[in-house]
Amino acid sequence: MRKNNFLIGKIKVDNKTKNLVKRIKPHEIAVINHEDLDELAAISLIKAKVKFVINANLSMTGKYPNLGPLTLLKNNIPLLDNVGSSIMELKDGLIIKIYENTIYVNDNMYATGTRQTLKSLQEILKNSKKNIKNNLDDFIDNTLFNANLEKNLILDNLTVPNLNTKIMGKHTLIVVRGQGYQEDLGTIKSYINDIKPVLVGVDGGADALRECGYIPDIIIGDMDSITDSSLKCGAELVVHAYSNGFAPGMQRVKELGLNANTFAVQGTSEDAAMLLAYHYETELIVAVGTHTNMIDFLEKGRLGMASTLLTRIMIGKILVDAKGVSKLYSKRINFKSVFNIVIAAFVPFIVIASTSTIFSQLGRLLLLKAKLFLGF
Repeated sequence: MRKNNFLIGKIKVDNKTKNLVKRIKPHEIAVINHEDLDELAAISLIKAKVKFVINANLSMTGKYPNLGPLTLLKNNIPLLDNVGSSIMELKDGLIIKIYENTIYVNDNMYATGTRQTLKSLQEILKNSKKNIKNNLDDFIDNTLFNANLEKNLILDNLTVPNLNTKIMGKHTLIVVRGQGYQEDLGTIKSYINDIKPVLVGVDGGADALRECGYIPDIIIGDMDSITDSSLKCGAELVVHAYSNGFAPGMQRVKELGLNANTFAVQGTSEDAAMLLAYHYETELIVAVGTHTNMIDFLEKGRLGMASTLLTRIMIGKILVDAKGVSKLYSKRINFKSVFNIVIAAFVPFIVIASTSTIFSQLGRLLLLKAKLFLGF
């Protein structure tokens, strides 16, 4: 609602954007504390139908090109940036007013920030692309340094939980709620229906599977970005624990009255899912929405990808990454290709007809009849 050029609305406040989008209602104002807002988080805010985003932090620092802020603006959601940590002290449900760069609480000026525009964000994005080389150098150095520390992923035996789900000899589809997961899942739908792989949801990946009409066989992760309904869907639960065995996600599982195994391993939950499937001798791992490049990891606050590198070195021969498959797939019919296929299908018939005595005689009779009919 706008009165006298003020934007007025009810706020929802959370330091974690992924938690906020679960409880914010359409047309409310999202108050977040998210440095370098990633595109996936922005999409989740758009789907939640927020009408305005206030960020206590910088949505785009220029360290690397992140597209979240631009995604918001291109979907007509205004962004007031870098307003300061005091905004996070406001309570859910409070009615605030916004005028240009200023936030008012009870008609008193409370905080100011930077009202981002497409022009201002594109300028930051342009400069951030110049920083890629330095970031890449640091990222590689960090990855190699930590790979040496985490090489026990390959060299040591892991304590793997006992599973009821049968994986040996089957394909395993591992779904992470990463960039492009919806398109990729849609693209491989026929594969899922025909092959019927073991379905593994990594945290919010379980929600992604259910959104597509599938029930995950296994859910693995920190259990911090998945809905209660997915946790209760009947899947076998595995809580990803730190290497020392501490599993913070287990508390939530117990509060829901559910049972779960733990899997203590370094790295990300998607690494843990792949190692679990590999240990149980899956025939093939198909990965959807996984994080595979520097930007993916920087958006998650990780300065390297040592565990992911080591995991892929070990399981590489059975890993197929479906990320980006949808970009190669065209839903439009290529009529030229269809015509070529039809012609090709007739080639065996033509060959048989030309070499068969019966078909040869029939052809001569038809030719003779045509000549008589035409008066030749």
